[in-house]
Amino acid sequence: MTPLTLALYQPDIPQNAGTMLRMCACLGMEAAIIGPAGFPATDAAFRRAGMDYLDHVVIRRHASFDAFQSWRGAAALEGERRRLVLLSTRAETSYLRCNFESGDILLVGRESAGVPDEVFAAADLSVKIPMQPHARSLNVAASAAMVAGEALRQLARF
Repeated sequence: MTPLTLALYQPDIPQNAGTMLRMCACLGMEAAIIGPAGFPATDAAFRRAGMDYLDHVVIRRHASFDAFQSWRGAAALEGERRRLVLLSTRAETSYLRCNFESGDILLVGRESAGVPDEVFAAADLSVKIPMQPHARSLNVAASAAMVAGEALRQLARF
């Protein structure tokens, strides 16, 4: 079964990225970092939040969204379905109504700006976390954890 992947689109904050990579290691998910990042996207930059967990996660680094899409395309040619599920406050569908599939890539945007329209349009599905009307957004690492937990629950990974 193809593992879930958490993809970070041009992350801004190394501590959040490290936290999400640690989550991937703990939950058996792969990770992808889509550049350019707002900081040096090296293992050393993630060490404080990710600690020694970074040794236990597969991290694929992509120089750009185009490079990431090329990687997805190559996987598709090999018969590996990698659906792109974007977490976005602009989405209409609650993540609780999503039927997650093995191999899904959960994509989170930049902490400061989310994702541009072309990335939003490239997603196979976009989902949101329902919030109170006065709330703008949750921390990206908290959002990733909530949606990843639901995806793993549905796939009976734990």
